[in-house]
Amino acid sequence: MNYIAHYRSPIGDITLSCDGEAITGLWFDGQKHFMATLTSSGKDVVWLDDARLSHFKVLSDAFHWLDVYFTGLQPGPVPLLRLTATPFRRRVWDILRTIPYGQTITYGQIARQLGTRSFQAVGGAVGHNPISLFIPCHRVIGANGDLTGYDAGLERKRWLLELERGVK
Repeated sequence: MNYIAHYRSPIGDITLSCDGEAITGLWFDGQKHFMATLTSSGKDVVWLDDARLSHFKVLSDAFHWLDVYFTGLQPGPVPLLRLTATPFRRRVWDILRTIPYGQTITYGQIARQLGTRSFQAVGGAVGHNPISLFIPCHRVIGANGDLTGYDAGLERKRWLLELERGVK
C-alpha cells in the first residue's frame, strides 16, 4: 500500500508517498517522472487528508523536516527512506546523500567516484531520483558551475541552492 500526502512549500506543492514505515517518494507536483515509482509499483494508493496524516509517523517526520528545511536551517537526518532501483542508481543516490547541506558536486565528480566515464548514465540516475530533497539531486551541477538537469525546474534548483547558502 502507498499512502500519499501533499505538502505546501514556498516554491510549489510537493507530493510525498510512504509505505507506512518509510518514505518512498517526494516530488514537486508536475515535475518530470512525477509519481513514476507509484504508477509502476502495482500497489494501491491511498490519498491522506490532514486528519489521517498523523497516523503515519514517517510522514509527520517528513513534514517536520521540510518545515525546518524551508526556513533555511539545516534540518538534520532525513526520515527513513525505501528505494527500489538498479544497483547503479542506488550507488549514485548514495553519493547524493553524502553531499553536505549548502554544497554542490558535479556529474563528473560523481562519475569519478563510481569509476565510470559515463556522465550520461550518472545524469540519468540523478534525474530518476524518486525522493528529491531528501536525496539532494538539486546539489548536482555542471562542470563549469552551470545549473543543469533538474526535473522540477532550474528556477527551483536555483532557489533551493540559494536557500541552503543563506541567500534567501
